[in-house]
Amino acid sequence: MYAIPLIQRVVAILWPAFITAGIATAVFTVAFDPSLIFFDYDISPFGYYTVCFFFFWIFGIVTAAMTCFFLRPCEAIKKARALQAESGKE
Repeated sequence: MYAIPLIQRVVAILWPAFITAGIATAVFTVAFDPSLIFFDYDISPFGYYTVCFFFFWIFGIVTAAMTCFFLRPCEAIKKARALQAESGKE
């Protein structure tokens, strides 16, 4: 079986999360006024949008990474654990 390069796996997580964060930020800031949510902080409107975007991006990264993790076949996990156990004995 061919292994997927690490950079391709990382981009497969970051890029969809980036697109989703952009859409979620646009929808969220249209539906809610960020200055009402962050009223305790002295942040510019651009800062509000930046905070919202990075929050949604991190949330998207976590969910995409969990999806990729749970898509791994159980046999691959069992084999990796067996190899790790064998290398730990030596």
